[in-house]
Amino acid sequence: MDLRAVEQIANAVMYEGYMLYPYRRSAVKNQQRFNFGVLYPREYCDLQLGAEAWEMQTECLATGTPSSTIEVKTRFLQMSSTPAGWQEGIEREVCADPHTFNSIASKQRFEFECPSGTLEGELELRASPLGGNLFKLTLNVRNLARLQGADLENAGGADRDRMLLQSLVSVHSIFHVAGGEFISLLDPPDQFKAAVAGCRNVGTWPVLAGPVLAGEEGQRNLLLSAPIILYDYPQIAAESAGDLFDGTEIDEILALRILTMTDDEKLEVRSGDDRARRILERTEMLPLEHFQKLHGALRGLAPVSKERE
Repeated sequence: MDLRAVEQIANAVMYEGYMLYPYRRSAVKNQQRFNFGVLYPREYCDLQLGAEAWEMQTECLATGTPSSTIEVKTRFLQMSSTPAGWQEGIEREVCADPHTFNSIASKQRFEFECPSGTLEGELELRASPLGGNLFKLTLNVRNLARLQGADLENAGGADRDRMLLQSLVSVHSIFHVAGGEFISLLDPPDQFKAAVAGCRNVGTWPVLAGPVLAGEEGQRNLLLSAPIILYDYPQIAAESAGDLFDGTEIDEILALRILTMTDDEKLEVRSGDDRARRILERTEMLPLEHFQKLHGALRGLAPVSKERE
């Protein structure tokens, strides 16, 4: 599966909320991170009375034949404590085994170790024929971590940061189909609207993904299922100089605000998370002409035909 077409937007999704401006641990707005796409241990969720989730479900539609194949890659961050007391994210990915549409009914367990402990989870992938050449694909991502000892006894009032160490963070999945096409859930053809209405997505928002060339329709073999609301074929602005972890359309504001930091604030950023330090260094080195490019751009304009004039 060639993911180069969607890896930029997928990385933006992964690090949304990782560290927001002003990129300092002491900042009040950074005291709670990752509001989207967090799958906590089930015991913790049970005691939160439905306020948190341990499972995510994606349902999408694809046309094809029983021999069409589907591949899925699920990506997330595993948090690990640093000696300085900050939590850093370790990128993880799990690839579900490729299946044909007529053979999908699989559960795949995974496990990752880090200094903070073991993280366990499960991917369950299914396909259901809906008649003709239409299939419903269902992916469930679950956190199977089991709380132990004091964490289990105090799960109801457990510190959220401690629970993040046993959670799947910023979970998202990339689907690739060969020998078929995905149906847009945002703007489906009339004949598929009833089937789209029957799709149940929990904690995620599936959209068509991949490159779109000027004047052409986008390909329909890639789909991104993200924990934030996106549109079909989301793209990172070409003018963006790099990740800012705070959306993809306000680079100018963030870059200018970074330059207004005091020397003490910059020192705290440099002494903290490596990703934040790289943001500061990159922004301080941006040339004037790049700032001018961030000021605005016109997109999607087409010449008016003489007939319409």
